[in-house]
Amino acid sequence: MKFELKSTDGLSKARAGLITTGHGKIETPIFMPVGTVASVKGVHQRELKEDINPDIILGNTYHLYLRPKTDILEKAGGLHKFMNWDRNILTDSGGYQVYSLSANRKIKEEGVKFKSHIDGSYHFFTPENVMEIQRLIGADIMMAFDECTPYPCDYNYAKRSMHMTHRWLDRCVQHFNKVPPKYGYDQALFPIVQGSTYKDLRIQSAEYIAGVGAEGNAIGGLSVGEPAEEMYAMTELVCGILPQDKPRYLMGVGTPINILENIALGVDMFDCVMPTRNARNGMLFTAHGVINIKNKKWEDDFSPIDEMGITYVDTYYTKAYLRHLFAANEYLGKQIASIHNLGFYLWLVREARKHILAGDFSEWKNKMVKQMDNRL
Repeated sequence: MKFELKSTDGLSKARAGLITTGHGKIETPIFMPVGTVASVKGVHQRELKEDINPDIILGNTYHLYLRPKTDILEKAGGLHKFMNWDRNILTDSGGYQVYSLSANRKIKEEGVKFKSHIDGSYHFFTPENVMEIQRLIGADIMMAFDECTPYPCDYNYAKRSMHMTHRWLDRCVQHFNKVPPKYGYDQALFPIVQGSTYKDLRIQSAEYIAGVGAEGNAIGGLSVGEPAEEMYAMTELVCGILPQDKPRYLMGVGTPINILENIALGVDMFDCVMPTRNARNGMLFTAHGVINIKNKKWEDDFSPIDEMGITYVDTYYTKAYLRHLFAANEYLGKQIASIHNLGFYLWLVREARKHILAGDFSEWKNKMVKQMDNRL
């Protein structure tokens, strides 16, 4: 994997870069649609590629391991071929899913024993077998196995967890170097900074992760319930330590405003289920604010969903029609809203890149943050 830094913003830490992998180029900053189980919810690959048009999407090791299982993915020739996606894929290691299964898992030094949410069967993840699973999945970018701490989190627990995540990382790197890629292209491994919202732990973790010399680095354990100000403080701190010449990925973040503020702090890559999850509940993100399409005010509004939108659904359908689909509980409504929101997120990061390259990012970002905070 190769990363080139193309431009930086004069008034902030925002960066425009270019990642190159075996599946092509990724212009940063980038938002990665979440395709947890080899599918971005409610979106055909054709729509994903032609309308939303991301350079990279995200899959999840935990979910893909349980279903369809790695033997099926291996027979298919990897996740790219299985889902017919010829661009980049990043896989989360499953650490976050293990965190979210707090009632059904047990964490030890060796690894994590957990109970499947599908059939209740027991499984065991270690740093070593998570590397093997991701090799079989065939992601272009693999994540190291970590423990994602909750918020709030006791200091001593956060410290113990961080050190264990570092020890797990050492095991991940060792095993990653032992097990070669399977499908004829290279895979990169990103370690993950932890430390909850404790400044000294975040500094220690960021320094440890920076010292590994990986091809890119991730920031985990945020967007788990902490106030936005805490997220920004930790991100700014960590970005000041992580190498300038490697991409930085903030995991699981967030709202459009969160994304712009974190781009300003030096983050290059994002993912979040919010655009599709909120879409399924009738919430549409736009450059001028948030629309709750279920509101009665849209019942006879025959204007396009979003005249500024980049996807075909934005001008093909009206607000009144989309509201009707939600009122009638037609799944098409959720699909339309999902395509719109994902298209908006990709538009947003690409506009951010344009303004970084043009040298006026900070002024544009401040204007956009104010606009997007409206409820329409």
